Amino acid sequence: MDSLSYFEKIGVKIPTVLLPKKDIDMTKWSVIACDQYTSEPEYWAKVESIVGDSPSALKLTFPEVYLESGNSEERITKINSTMEKYIKENILEAHGPCFIYVDRKTSHTPSRKGLIIAIDLEKYDYSPGSQSLIRATEGTVIERLPPRIKIREKASLELPHVMLLIDDPEKTVIEPLAEKADSFEKVYDFDLMMNSGHIKGYKIDDEETIGSILSALEKLADPDTFRKKYSVGTDKDVLLFAVGDGNHSLATAKAHWELIKNSCLPRELESHPARYALVEVVNVHDSGLTFEPIHRVVFNINPDELLDSMVSFYKDENCSYRKLSSMESILNELQALNSNKHSHAIGFCTNEGFGIIEVANPSRNLEVGTLQAFLDVYIKHNNDIKVDYIHGEDAVLKLGTQKQNIGFFLPKMSKHDLFKTVILDGVLPRKTFSMGEADEKRFYLECRKITR
Repeated sequence: MDSLSYFEKIGVKIPTVLLPKKDIDMTKWSVIACDQYTSEPEYWAKVESIVGDSPSALKLTFPEVYLESGNSEERITKINSTMEKYIKENILEAHGPCFIYVDRKTSHTPSRKGLIIAIDLEKYDYSPGSQSLIRATEGTVIERLPPRIKIREKASLELPHVMLLIDDPEKTVIEPLAEKADSFEKVYDFDLMMNSGHIKGYKIDDEETIGSILSALEKLADPDTFRKKYSVGTDKDVLLFAVGDGNHSLATAKAHWELIKNSCLPRELESHPARYALVEVVNVHDSGLTFEPIHRVVFNINPDELLDSMVSFYKDENCSYRKLSSMESILNELQALNSNKHSHAIGFCTNEGFGIIEVANPSRNLEVGTLQAFLDVYIKHNNDIKVDYIHGEDAVLKLGTQKQNIGFFLPKMSKHDLFKTVILDGVLPRKTFSMGEADEKRFYLECRKITR
């Protein structure tokens, strides 16, 4: 197997994966992605009580709920020292070089299959209009990167919550692994905390299976196949991996590498561990993968004033809103209005009740783009306002119906439209979709060294 040629063509590296040693409580070790439950500190308080003094990925990551707590420097220093401690005390054991086949069960799906690999950050570009092999699906907010880079710059380990998607309708890359999972060494098998399901992981280190995986990826990346598949010309370069989750985490890894490589000797560039990022790859056609909308909650506002401002903002697009009596009435109205493909309808809730916003002649393609364009301008002129991006209608109802808040309900997009939309139109508005509900998000589990 000529791994270098595969590396050059598809930007994949076979990583050395670090996993907790056998006597570690894996349920306490593995915690959900740091960008979840950011307006629910009670969730993270519960996680901390479950973990206690046990070794845990919680102590190696920075939940975003704490970003504004005022002790960021102290927390980052503690994260870095705990990483060194876990390495020195052999809390983590090396497996590999290998891939890890992942089978995740949640309360919403019996199985979602994934593959842990390392990708080459030289093949990834998050800038608008990018034609890179690995590409962002949503706009990257550059202002969100510096605090994340600060966390990574002295870190000895990375823990991925990044999920990349492949468009593999024939199911040639990941699905064949499920058929022979029993032949692989099982490296973990446990329940995830907070009723988030169950996860199994299998080590793949034999040359034949790895060769089959890389060969299947190479076929997906064939330029002629790509152009026929999407009916595009030579002006469109191959998109093999689309970022599904963790866009800003991967952008942080890229920005960190760009800083590091300036001090590398030419002979060090290819082998430096920070050039690569550990990710989970999922097939967009996996039956266990669903796309859910990411809703919005806006805090510290006068709801009626905000709604009137939106009507004024979109006066040329015939925007209006009306109040309704219940969540059920919102759902009924949305179903009726969304049958009209030319208009945009967005539900909302406040402490006074419910309602519908309708934009009859929208200039943007998606409802999320219509809402976000307005919110970006509105927030810019109101410094006390905060927006949070919420998974699940229940959380929107809980937060949006509190005084001086408003919650917005957005429709879901079809996962089958993702690749062609990104290829033809570029990145989507940020926070357009979520891969599953909040409790289905990737949990931190595997680690990889990113320093020499």
